[in-house]
Amino acid sequence: MPELSYPFETERLLLRPIEETDAPAIHAYQSRPEVAEYQFWDPRGLATVREKTLEWQGMRQVTGEGELALAVTLKTTGELIGDVFFKITDALARQGTVGYTLNPDFQCKGYATEAARALLNLGFGQFGLHRVFARCDARNVPSWRLMERLGMRREAHFKEHALFKGGWDEEFYYAILQREWCPKTAGSPGSRQ
Repeated sequence: MPELSYPFETERLLLRPIEETDAPAIHAYQSRPEVAEYQFWDPRGLATVREKTLEWQGMRQVTGEGELALAVTLKTTGELIGDVFFKITDALARQGTVGYTLNPDFQCKGYATEAARALLNLGFGQFGLHRVFARCDARNVPSWRLMERLGMRREAHFKEHALFKGGWDEEFYYAILQREWCPKTAGSPGSRQ
């Protein structure tokens, strides 16, 4: 696996490894019920977020079937506005997955799309993946619309397949193949424009 150099730069964002000092900024949105609604976790207290940042700060390089956890920050101010993850799920078959969580105060500005596009550039570019997928709760319309903006196709709709927060869960799975991917920005992760 290639050695990654940070930060990843996009038009308006910098994606960098999460640091312990990011806990208050991450807590500012991960403590909100509307952010946790479709996550596998409930609103997180500051102590829990501090524990998670200790775990996430070690997720800065991928070896084999590994995972990255990155802070999404604004280029202009350095303000942390969300987090993303990238995981190689099957190194032999060159498969990976991406995920994203954005502070609601910064939603509807295209930041999540920009950050997710950078992850797809990373997966298909530096890691040479064949296929990348993402999933979300079927009720999470902004999430699956983002996947569609990226050119991902809906491959599955799992109905009542699991219990989730006291009710039946429905999930959408989206994916895109390397040959289908067309980066829509000039820069790619790792470039310093």
